[in-house]
Amino acid sequence: MTYTSLIFEKSSPERQGYQFPRLDVEALDINQILPKSLQRTSTPILPEVSEVEVVRHYSNLSLKCFSVDTGSYPLGSCTMKYNPKINEDAAALPGFTELHPLQSVDTIQGILKLQYELIDRLSKMTGMKWGTLQPFAGAHGEYTGMKFFKSYFDKMGDTKRKRILVPTASHGTNPASAHMAGFDVVEVAANENGQVSLADLEQYLDDELAGIMLTNPNTLGIFEEDILQVSHKIHDAGGLLYYDGANFNAIMGKTRPGDMGFDVIHLNLHKTFATPHGGGGPGAGPVLVAERLVPFIPQPDITFDGVSYDLSYDNPDSMGRVSGFFGNIGVLIRAYTYVIVMGCNGLQEASEHAVLFANYLRVALKEDYLLPYDTICKHEFVISASEIKEKYGISAMDIAKGLLDEGIHPPTMYFPLIVPEALMIEPTETESLAELDHFIEVMKALAKKAADDPQSLHEAPINTPIGRVDEVLAARKPKVRWCPQEN
Repeated sequence: MTYTSLIFEKSSPERQGYQFPRLDVEALDINQILPKSLQRTSTPILPEVSEVEVVRHYSNLSLKCFSVDTGSYPLGSCTMKYNPKINEDAAALPGFTELHPLQSVDTIQGILKLQYELIDRLSKMTGMKWGTLQPFAGAHGEYTGMKFFKSYFDKMGDTKRKRILVPTASHGTNPASAHMAGFDVVEVAANENGQVSLADLEQYLDDELAGIMLTNPNTLGIFEEDILQVSHKIHDAGGLLYYDGANFNAIMGKTRPGDMGFDVIHLNLHKTFATPHGGGGPGAGPVLVAERLVPFIPQPDITFDGVSYDLSYDNPDSMGRVSGFFGNIGVLIRAYTYVIVMGCNGLQEASEHAVLFANYLRVALKEDYLLPYDTICKHEFVISASEIKEKYGISAMDIAKGLLDEGIHPPTMYFPLIVPEALMIEPTETESLAELDHFIEVMKALAKKAADDPQSLHEAPINTPIGRVDEVLAARKPKVRWCPQEN
């Protein structure tokens, strides 16, 4: 492990990175520019380094970052996937970057057309009627979806419906989104196949039911075989169905949530449509809805009369805005580019490869790791290190740290909660057979190391810029900036 110096540790008195030219205009009094309350009372502490040192320092730091360009990301649920550079080029076009959201409608026809066509294409893909691009991420989309539920029941005068069902194999943000929108959350158990238990579902089908938030395939990577029964039961009880679209890349071009009976869906454009989302952003979580929920679309809605595009505020039942302007435009442009470049056949093929690759890994790894649900999966699957931990004291965390030493980003750990010592693996559709085989080889080697040399895994990683950290301390008391008094 090599120590990486801070830029402050490279500092040497009187080194300069840049010299400003002599001022050739009259200097302004600082008091004319800033009020006293905003003026510094002391000189800021800044590193004194040369221009070359600055460039080399940050260039070296960038080489220590793991990225989809340098290695595979078999990370379940929110995988950093294929990121075509043409998407970046499109988003960087001056016609997009130099726009201002407060320009008059007649000057932004291009971006309005892009958004209108993106909504239309996403609606067709999902089997929905229309939607909004305003939500900034998946969880924001979930919250917006729950606001559709609330707006609908308020309009119907059916305010008694406060209960949202969330299966145990749903995404972790679902309960929070429902609660934030004012609903009561009830967990629905899974059956022996890792799917929604119809028997457990039955007890909640009453006049207090608002609906269900369902991920299909779920976080185990398993498709809900009883989805049509679930849909009919919820609708017959007067509820609505919400589809968490984070796993849409497993079924894209094969089936549509609307055809399953869902009323609302959000999509993670930053996952399924090619903008990497690692590290917390950027994201986009458009929400598409069935026809009866269209009146509640957030304002402004984007309309087209056959000649020009416009922003409509003439919608008395709208829930209002859910973002300041039009959503995360850069991600929307990237997703639109991806959709039109891939085409219908390309998007379908992406799903086929995602499912094929996941099953290839699943079958290969079940010899060395516990596979709690040994069935055909979709784009991802979950294995468990519980048996390895019981025999050798090696946890899922230890396996993940061992992967780092081999230049592979770890899978999602300890989720879903119904699987102890869980590792959720999603290879994505873009890896080569050689890369998949390499991942299998490394995972098998780690399982063997757990038996032969467990201490080495407890000490991993040793080949990374930073070794094993205290996970709890790093989460609760992170140090994200340099403070002179602490150094």
